[in-house]
Amino acid sequence: MFIAYVVLAVLLSLLLLVSARGDIVRDPKITDGLKALGVPDSWFVPLGLVKIAGALGLLVGIAYRPLGIAAAIGVVLYFLGAVITHIRAGDKKGMGTPAVIMLISVVPAVLGFATV
Repeated sequence: MFIAYVVLAVLLSLLLLVSARGDIVRDPKITDGLKALGVPDSWFVPLGLVKIAGALGLLVGIAYRPLGIAAAIGVVLYFLGAVITHIRAGDKKGMGTPAVIMLISVVPAVLGFATV
């Protein structure tokens, strides 16, 4: 189970870092979708920084599992918020990606508890 945790933590961290980069540099592929949902421009950098914090927490969690579990729970909550934002904006088609990432993020939390 530890190996599964490490693999998922690393892969999810890479995904979060790529996504955070798009938020921070205001990549139109990402920011156009966020703007359409009503997310203000001033939130892009903070949202990217939260993703970076989640990624770092997952990676540090390889050595210190409680932090990894907390980071995984934080990532789940972040993407739950994204799903809720899509639903509130009436964008049910666009919520697929955040929903999948949210579900994937549950696995490191569960594996983290299993390997403590």
